[in-house]
Amino acid sequence: MTATIIDGKAFAAELRARVAAQVTKLTEGQGIVPGLAVVLVGEDPASQVYVRAKGKQTGEAGMRSFEHRLDETVSEAALLELVDRLNGDPAVHGILVQLPLPGHVDADKVMARINPAKDVDGFHISNVGLLGTGQKAMVPCTPLGCLMMLRAHHGDLSGLEAVVLGRSNIVGKPMAQLLLGDSCTVTVAHSRTRELPAVLRRADIVVAAVGRPGMVRGDWLKPGATLIDVGINRIAKPDGGTRLVGDADFESCSAVAGAITPVPGGVGPMTIACLLANTLTACCRQNGLPEPVGLTA
Repeated sequence: MTATIIDGKAFAAELRARVAAQVTKLTEGQGIVPGLAVVLVGEDPASQVYVRAKGKQTGEAGMRSFEHRLDETVSEAALLELVDRLNGDPAVHGILVQLPLPGHVDADKVMARINPAKDVDGFHISNVGLLGTGQKAMVPCTPLGCLMMLRAHHGDLSGLEAVVLGRSNIVGKPMAQLLLGDSCTVTVAHSRTRELPAVLRRADIVVAAVGRPGMVRGDWLKPGATLIDVGINRIAKPDGGTRLVGDADFESCSAVAGAITPVPGGVGPMTIACLLANTLTACCRQNGLPEPVGLTA
């Protein structure tokens, strides 16, 4: 068996095109331009690359991009004051504070300060609670992207058995809630799960989000299962360089799975695309307009 490769780059490009088309319709029909504010604290190289990509893709989608770059020594009070200003700015429909934050800043306090209606990361406790109880919420971008790819590949997910490997607040827990919302039978597994390979072998869908390179092996999978690999791990190469790998051993898993996302080029590109989708959704909700088509959970 050779697995179908789920092309996250192509899927993300198509999603961004759909977002851009609906932004154009909104701007021309209502005179409203969605705005995304991104706050970056410090000089973390990976975060800087990510923020640049967000700004570029926001502009390409026809949205306004507002970047706020703050020194690593910025006080918690000053950062909270900026969040308050963005909460009150009618041109800003989505707010994203790039993590991680410096150690002297309480990230939970900053996340809690963001207006839940503008919380396009879906990390505010109000959105977490709404998602967990099956109500309308802003949904974290990475799990939303995984759900979109699963729906596109499978169609109806109802009744399928899914295992989410990883229990983080950012991916694992919201992913489980989204799959429950689509009527999957869901197990959340983790490092303490007993007989983990046997648990995964029951699954029609495996979402690996545990942060351990190559942890999931092909003989852990049910033949024909769909494997969504959320892991992004940088490992050393024999020549002294590094390369990115997922939480699954791609070679052995692709020989057993029915479909699999590669790393890189799978889930990663969907995260920013879903951020744009969330910003458009937030803009429509804040203005009392109908939900954008095909962009929400």
